[in-house]
Amino acid sequence: MSSLLPRLSPLLLALFLAGCDDAPRFTQAEPGEALAGGKATVNKRDQNAYSMPSANLAPSRRLDFSVGNSFFRNPWVIAPSTTTARDGLGPLFNTNACQNCHIKDGRGHPPGPNATNAVSMLVRLSIPDQPQYAKIIEQLGIVPEPVYGGQLQDMAVPGVAPEGKVRVEYEPRQVTFKDGTTVELRKPRLQITQLGYGAMHPDTRFSARIAPPMIGLGLLEAIPEAAILANADPDDRNGDGIRGRANQVWDDAQGKTVLGRFGWKAGQPNLNQQNVHAFSGDMGLTTSLRPMDDCTQAQTDCLNAPNGNGANGEQEVSDNILRLVLFYTRNLAVPMRKDVDSTQVLAGKNLFHQAGCQSCHTPQFTTASDAAEPELANQLIRPYSDLLLHDMGPGLADNRSEFAASGLDWRTPPLWGIGLNETVSGHTQFLHDGRARNLLEAVLWHGGEAEAAKQHVLTFNAEQRAALLAFLNSL
Repeated sequence: MSSLLPRLSPLLLALFLAGCDDAPRFTQAEPGEALAGGKATVNKRDQNAYSMPSANLAPSRRLDFSVGNSFFRNPWVIAPSTTTARDGLGPLFNTNACQNCHIKDGRGHPPGPNATNAVSMLVRLSIPDQPQYAKIIEQLGIVPEPVYGGQLQDMAVPGVAPEGKVRVEYEPRQVTFKDGTTVELRKPRLQITQLGYGAMHPDTRFSARIAPPMIGLGLLEAIPEAAILANADPDDRNGDGIRGRANQVWDDAQGKTVLGRFGWKAGQPNLNQQNVHAFSGDMGLTTSLRPMDDCTQAQTDCLNAPNGNGANGEQEVSDNILRLVLFYTRNLAVPMRKDVDSTQVLAGKNLFHQAGCQSCHTPQFTTASDAAEPELANQLIRPYSDLLLHDMGPGLADNRSEFAASGLDWRTPPLWGIGLNETVSGHTQFLHDGRARNLLEAVLWHGGEAEAAKQHVLTFNAEQRAALLAFLNSL
């Protein structure tokens, strides 16, 4: 072995010495690896990297993208208003524009200690499932809190009381690597104060969730259902400890249960429904699929508030606006990867696979030939997600079920573009509630089905940790 050692870089030597079974499998970049979104990938890595149209989007179709962007970016206003194309905000809401949550089409964050409103972090609400609510559970996946509904809204129009205020405090936790290096994690403790409509149900379940990035969503929608289900292994037939499960959710338009693939628990079946529910829950805007304001029967001022576009007898978000926003959200491109052939990134890629991270963060898929948009069809993409549910252990549990997802389950989030999060959104807070202040903390919160992978990572020395992070930041 001595004759080989001088030829190995320090990083590859570290991998070699980790054991013969861990010998590097990737010694060079794969063909086209930098093009994470296939031909739709954009060569953009600045603060606007998440806001670009698919690179292969025809010039004649970019006008619809720009118009959809305007409705995504610009604020909606309170009714009645002369701005009838954008009126009807509220009566209860979390923000007045999609862009406020998805900062530059990127990731949201939990509220800081002096924040007035949570804005880019939502709090989902529900109570335990009961047989008498079977129809509600079939269509919503939860039983909403009777007075406050399925989502806490901390803002309201004049004359209507906000539902409450959201605060987050943190408790420290320490994790120690094999080499003695310690990392302090923070466990969030959610506080809901200033309730506007009295006490909540005593068994209310809460789930804090930051807004996810918008890139590549149309490509994820274009992955064939069969390709997603092929990775499901709920009974762990192969004995690897990974039991990916598909969520089965209600499709409002089709009126039946289908595969879920969007949201932190894969609770939405497609982008249009995801957008519709965001318009309703986040901004209090009606659509043809959700024609009623997001008020409960206990919120009479909310129910009696003026509607937008009322004189025209139309929904506040017209079908045409909804179509344009859908086109925009489908075609937000994935940025090109960097340094895919660097020694450190390749070493980190090997470590990623040695730890077993790819068992859930599936590196690649090929999109369907009949994708909703032709530019998204037949693309080899590298999202690093299986879009399936996995038990992530009690440390990350929100103890709130959603359709087939339990309180321990989370959908594997795509990793593409994650290294640009700070550049685009101005922070490095990750996981569903933003508790992780960097990617290493995010890795160390993994448990449940990912416990073995985390334990493997805890054996890494400083050089190996740096390589793993270099790989993740290259995505």
